[in-house]
Amino acid sequence: VPAGAQMVKAPMPGNIVSISVTEGAAVKKGQVLLVLEAMKMENEIVSPRDGVVSSILVSKGASVNSGDGLVALS
Repeated sequence: VPAGAQMVKAPMPGNIVSISVTEGAAVKKGQVLLVLEAMKMENEIVSPRDGVVSSILVSKGASVNSGDGLVALS
């Protein structure tokens, strides 16, 4: 994770069902970064601000815990 990057973290435990962005992609505030399935509900994880995806820390199908880093924005 680059210095000064903002980490987008998992709000709850679940599984990654899809990733909508690629590393190096410019994103806008509110844009969907990935979809996290928790308790049979699909939750869209959105960008908290405009920025560039500096790294994607998870892969499709991965299980994550609450607070795990998902995407780093610079």
